[in-house]
Amino acid sequence: MLYIIVSILIFGILVATHELGHFVTAKLLGVKVNEFSVGMGPAIWQSGKRAEEPWEEDKTVYSLRLLPIGGFCAMEGEDDDSADPRSFGRAAWWKKIIILCAGAFMNFITGVIIIAILYAPGTGFRSEYYGGPIEGYGVEDCGLLEGDRFLSVDGHRVLVYGNARFYLDRAGETLDFVVERDGQRVELKDVHLPYQERTDENGNFTRLRGMTMLSVGESTTFFGKLLYAWNTAIDFVRVVWISLGDLITGAVGLRELSGPVGIVNMMGEVGSHSPTLYDAAWNLGYLAALIAVNLAVMNLLPLPALDGGRVFFLALNSLLYGLFRKRIDAKYEGYVHLVGLAAFMCLMVAVTLSDVGKLFGR
Repeated sequence: MLYIIVSILIFGILVATHELGHFVTAKLLGVKVNEFSVGMGPAIWQSGKRAEEPWEEDKTVYSLRLLPIGGFCAMEGEDDDSADPRSFGRAAWWKKIIILCAGAFMNFITGVIIIAILYAPGTGFRSEYYGGPIEGYGVEDCGLLEGDRFLSVDGHRVLVYGNARFYLDRAGETLDFVVERDGQRVELKDVHLPYQERTDENGNFTRLRGMTMLSVGESTTFFGKLLYAWNTAIDFVRVVWISLGDLITGAVGLRELSGPVGIVNMMGEVGSHSPTLYDAAWNLGYLAALIAVNLAVMNLLPLPALDGGRVFFLALNSLLYGLFRKRIDAKYEGYVHLVGLAAFMCLMVAVTLSDVGKLFGR
């Protein structure tokens, strides 16, 4: 139960951090913020009273609300027309884009910071090397030499440990590699490494490419840890895009998606099954970083009701104005976002029901 509560707090903090990005940039760029809240639901504490008229001093209400599941940044004129010159709707287009993207940026940077903290106590990281061919698979002359360190597999850079195996498993029969060999960068094109199905002497079915991989630990510096933390966050971005691609192509189904209920439950299980308190903290931190980067990517998708959708309309209106001196009526854009929000809420209900079903083994 403790880890469930901790997971809810972590999820809420990540959402509040997203809103903090909007809040800070709005303030810096002179956009009026009516209220900034940590938490949702009924207010248990509020400071001051917001300005009601355009000529009044810009006063933001700061709130602490009952439910620790996020927060919000309510900007003047964000969802309706406002005569206030400091409103979001009357801000320059470039200010709007910065404010809209700032939430995702804060999530991404939060993820990098969490990862850097997790990696700080370590002395180094592991790398993947080619370990040589498996006898009988006929891949001895594939071009790889024992001791080659994988830098790229099938066009995907090896950023962190596990990338080489991951992209190798997803690739077809013919691959391209970039490896480090004796300190030199070597490119290998059209390497034929098909999967071969065998039955071993014990009758077990195997499906292998006929090659082995070695895991080698390597020491690093402080700046090396920072770079590895950055690469880990970039790798998280790639994982999100790959997951979206698999969802679109049907490689995975909607049942594989998880909403807040599923995420909190997963984090709770990870924490409770960790052997020590330190391991639980590390694993929960790693998941929190993954979720933070996931939130950053998802919020910038060009879909209605998301920050990315609003940035898309800003870019589209700029293009239309440049070509035809016309813009899409804000009313119609609002309808699009409303429909998108309704669709998003329906999806969230479906995913939540699926998460609840998984909890009860259905």
